[in-house]
Amino acid sequence: MKRNVFVSAAASVALLVAGPVATSAAASADTAGTAPAAAAAARADVTAEQAIAAALKDYPGVVESLDRDGNVWHVDVITKDGKAHAELEVDAATSKVTRENVDTDQNPSEHKDLLAAKVTAEQAAKAAVAAHPGTAWTVEWDSDDDNGKAASWHVEVRGSDGKTWDGSVDATTGKVTAQSDSDSDQNN
Repeated sequence: MKRNVFVSAAASVALLVAGPVATSAAASADTAGTAPAAAAAARADVTAEQAIAAALKDYPGVVESLDRDGNVWHVDVITKDGKAHAELEVDAATSKVTRENVDTDQNPSEHKDLLAAKVTAEQAAKAAVAAHPGTAWTVEWDSDDDNGKAASWHVEVRGSDGKTWDGSVDATTGKVTAQSDSDSDQNN
C-alpha cells in the first residue's frame, strides 16, 4: 500500500513539474504547425487583377465593379449579352469564388456602354496603378452622363503610405485623371 502511495505521489510531482513544460511544448508544436500556413496565407494575397480573373473564370462576362472589403473581393459581372448579372465574392487569400446572387432578368440596353467599352476593369486598374503606385482597391463603372461626361471607370488605389488615391480612367482611351488624395480611413 505504501508503494502505491509513493508511486502516485511521484507521478503527481512529475505531472506538476512537467505539466507546464509539456503544455508549452504542445503549444509550440501547434503554433509551429499553423505559423507557416498563416504566413503563406498572408503572402498569397489575391490582387484586384487575380480577383477579376477568378470571377470571370467562374462567371464569364464583363466586370462592372470590384471592391475589396477585408478578406473578400466583391465582384459584379454582367454577361456579354447584357441579360444577366452576378454578384460574386472572391476570397482574398484563396481566390475561391462564391456566387452571392445571380439575376437573369436584366435589360441589355442598361449595360450597352459597359459592354462596348474599349477599356476593361482590369485595364483600368492597371492604368490607375501605373499613374499612382499602390494597390487597386476599388474599380467601378460610371456611366452617369448627368454631368455630360463620357463613361469612365472610378478607381481607388491604396498607396504604401496608407492614403487612398481616387482617379478616373477614360473607358475609350484609358487616360487617367486624378480626382483626389485622402487619408487612410478605410476598412481593411
